[in-house]
Formats: sequence, structure tokens, C-alpha cells
Amino acid sequence: MTLQTDFQLKQYNTFGIEAKARYFARFESVGELQQLLQLPEVQPLEKLVLGGGSNLLFTKDFDGFVLQNGIKGIEVLRENEEEVYIKAGGGETWHDFVLYALQHNYGGVENLSLIPGTVGAAPLQNIGAYGVELKDVFEELEAVHLQTGQVHSFDNATCKFGYRESIFKNDLKGQYVVTSVIFRLSKTHTLNTSYGAIKTTLEEMQVQHPSIQDVSAAVCHIRQSKLPDPKQIGNAGSFFKNPEIPLQLFEQLRQQFPGIPSYPVSETTVKVPAGWLIEQCGWKGKVIGNYGVHKNQALVLVNYGGAKGEHVRQLAFDIIASIEEKFGIRLHPEVNIL
Repeated sequence: MTLQTDFQLKQYNTFGIEAKARYFARFESVGELQQLLQLPEVQPLEKLVLGGGSNLLFTKDFDGFVLQNGIKGIEVLRENEEEVYIKAGGGETWHDFVLYALQHNYGGVENLSLIPGTVGAAPLQNIGAYGVELKDVFEELEAVHLQTGQVHSFDNATCKFGYRESIFKNDLKGQYVVTSVIFRLSKTHTLNTSYGAIKTTLEEMQVQHPSIQDVSAAVCHIRQSKLPDPKQIGNAGSFFKNPEIPLQLFEQLRQQFPGIPSYPVSETTVKVPAGWLIEQCGWKGKVIGNYGVHKNQALVLVNYGGAKGEHVRQLAFDIIASIEEKFGIRLHPEVNIL
């Protein structure tokens, strides 16, 4: 536990953007975190908690205190014939937790394979993929208040989960750091293979009776074929949320754009893929100097090397403006822009 000053964050964000923090420290226990929060030089400063740095776009230096969550550990708390309750440290890599579940044949998170980031960051935006969201397997979390250092518990209802949303992105934004999460996973599996290309991919893999491990393998294959590796090309995965729009607006758009895809959300709302909208406006594969939109997935903005965060932010705003002009739909970033 060392407090460092004027700390370079390029290696700590998957966009690979150069930005410095006034103070930086890594903590590996709740006690270490509480000690850091009591230091007089950092108490009045704005605080930013980093997990894997996979959901951030720095547009300037951070004139505050960056804390990196290094709390590890995965343990079974209790189980019965159908379910198992597992506690994971907030600093665990998310995919490592998924692999743990698969190795022990615990189901529920296989569709969330290969999502970047940490366990502690996952509840903040209710991560989701291929028809499954974190809230579906979430039981409870513990979090430390960044001002008081007190430990609080939050159950599923208290977290106010929504589509890429939680109370930690709204009412309690920037106030807590998640130190551990309890998951409720299944021993008797119900597979979700209807969303996206999972079913087709399993058929291509010649899997007739898929297991949770097969579903995970299919998801990993799909993600790796579409999404660039941040270790090779700077990116934060999907930059935008898929917009949910009124059914009436969708019906109007379908008259003008007959091929527009959609997924039902409710009787009055549908979800439209943001990637399709971006592609229709000609942004897919567009390169502007050393940054742009990925050639295989229009949802992904990329840093080809040396790009500035403010340039990527402007690209995002230009995309948002063009979508709104053409379709009357406003996109919203998934990525936290600082």
C-alpha cells in the first residue's frame, strides 16, 4: 500500500490514453482501503476507483486520488442441491470468476464470458451480454463509502439495476467502492442460447447438446471475432448502449428503413442495435488519424496509438449527432468519460 504522486495511468486504462493522477494507490483489503481514505492529503480530493480500466475514457489528467481495487479471493459461502452462493473479491478479473464457475460446473454467467473488467466494477453498470445481465445472478455486495470509510451492504433491490444501470451510476455515483460481491449460481442449468449468434455458433461447432462450457466457448468465439483485443488496439469495448425506443417511433422508422433490426423490451418499447445505426451512418471502419471506429464492430471506438482522449470523445459526439439527425434516436455512452 504505497501512495504515489503524479502517476501515469496509460497502462491502467484499456484505451491506452495518456493521463496522470495527482495521487494513486492500490489496496488489497478493506482495511488498507480504509487507511488510505484517512490520509489527510487525499481526504478533500475527488476519488476514482479503477478496476480493469475497461470502461473509462480519460480526456485530461485526473486532479484527484485514483484507487485501484486489488481485493482477491473466491469462496463458496453456502449451497444446496440446486444453487450455490459464491463470494468474490472486487479486484478479481471478471473472466477469471467466470472460469472458476465453469470449472466447478456452476451455471448462470457463461453468457457473460470474456467481458473485460473486474468483479467489483460489474454491478456498477449491470454488465450484460447475449440475453443475460449481472442482476440475474446477483445476491448482494459490500461496498466502502469513500468519505466515511464505512462498510455497507446492498441487495439486489437496493442496487436499482436497469439496462447498464445501477444506483452506483446515478444516486450514489462516485460515493462507493465495491469490495466484494455474492453471486447465486445454479447447479441445474437452464441455457440461454437464443440471443445473438450463440445458436448458430454452436451448430458450427457441431455441438448438439450444449453444456454451460460449450455456451461460454461460443460466446468467447463470437466476441473474439468481433471485438479487438485491448492489448493490441486501445478500446473500451462497446462504447454506446443499445437504445430503447417507443414502439410508435420504431414503426415509423421501419416504414423508412425496412431492414432495421429490433428486440422487444415490453409491449410499448423495443431495443435497436446501436451498431446497426452507426453502420448505416457510414462510421464503421472510419479512421481519423490515429483513432476511429473499428472495422468489424461499429460499437467500438479505437485508439490506434497515441490518440488523445478528447479526440475520441469528439468522435463519439459526432456519431451521436449523426444518428440523431438521421433516425431521431439519441445514443448514450456506456463508457465513463472523464
